[in-house]
Amino acid sequence: MKKILIINGHPNPSSFNFAIAEAYRKGALDSKAEVETITIADLNFNPNLKVGYQKRTELEPDLIQAWEKIQKSDHLVWIHPVWWGGLPAITKGFVDRLFLPGMAFQYRENSVWWDKLLKGKTAHIITTLDQPGWYYRLFYGRPSVNQLKKSTLEFCGVKPVKVSYIGIIKTADENQRKKWLEKVYNFGFRNT
Repeated sequence: MKKILIINGHPNPSSFNFAIAEAYRKGALDSKAEVETITIADLNFNPNLKVGYQKRTELEPDLIQAWEKIQKSDHLVWIHPVWWGGLPAITKGFVDRLFLPGMAFQYRENSVWWDKLLKGKTAHIITTLDQPGWYYRLFYGRPSVNQLKKSTLEFCGVKPVKVSYIGIIKTADENQRKKWLEKVYNFGFRNT
């Protein structure tokens, strides 16, 4: 049975991202997958990595529990909006605080290379936009995807990482939103 972890990076519980997370969860449960969730905004933690990697900041209990869920999962589903081309601050802080040397990756002594400690996991990033996905990719170079997919998940060994864009959110009517939710339900049902 596939173990799926849905990580919701939107801070507003009334956002469409929460409906997306629920649609994926329902699809995955209907496929008989084991599903856990993390709603980053509900966690009690300081998102600021105050001293960088110079000194380890003790993880709060919510981050310890989140890391345990990440370690147990086979497939990570990241759901977040794109704000100013990137991740919401709380989501970036979650990554900064958890994806640490010795946990997600390990630098090799006297080397520029590193060990990827999250090998064997896959991921799917589902991101909402107020522009077409092709426009975000072509004209802006998709910075949030580069950051989360390439510079974080793949850096730590998670592969493959699928990316799906949902948008234009601000002009979408209920019919369009329903179609998107059906699409996401199918992602969940297929465990992709």
